[in-house]
Amino acid sequence: MPTYHHGNLRSTLLAAAERSLRQHGAGQLSLRELAREAGVSHAAPRRHFADRQALLDALAEAGFARLHTELRAALTDAGTDFGARLHAVATAYLRFATEDAALLELMFTGKHREGAEHLVAAAAGPFGLLHDLIVEGQAQGMLEPGPPDRAGTVLFATLQGIATLVNGNLVAAELLDGITRTAVDQFLRGARPR
Repeated sequence: MPTYHHGNLRSTLLAAAERSLRQHGAGQLSLRELAREAGVSHAAPRRHFADRQALLDALAEAGFARLHTELRAALTDAGTDFGARLHAVATAYLRFATEDAALLELMFTGKHREGAEHLVAAAAGPFGLLHDLIVEGQAQGMLEPGPPDRAGTVLFATLQGIATLVNGNLVAAELLDGITRTAVDQFLRGARPR
């Protein structure tokens, strides 16, 4: 196959890798196969990704950036009411977690790997928004005072649990919106100052 200059090969490869990740999981990702799909030589992807791990890390980093953008947009659209903001963020997070489950798994496992400081930094964006939202709720008297990480961990564990149930086909996806509303309402009731 003749090689040619591809105007935006990195983006093309990442988009193809994300599609493959959704369909087949991370185990099936191959630089050679992505090159074939993009119509370039099998060596061309190495100009952008030194190896398969570099490609996986780039996917995870892009995933954290997209999650950050989606959570920020949800907060902006929700206005100033804390309850509405919390509902919007929970809904946006769970939409991402259920529509891109393989990507989310790659994001979380990747950031805990030794030498993945760039993924930890990328994760700081979306998780910083969640942290700031908890602090906002505490400042408004909607959530108990105390270490924000404690309430944040409970909220995150709840959302992850819901995503795991939906992704594992233990709960029907069409029930997600109602379950999300119930979970956030119960979190707000339970975390309210006494």
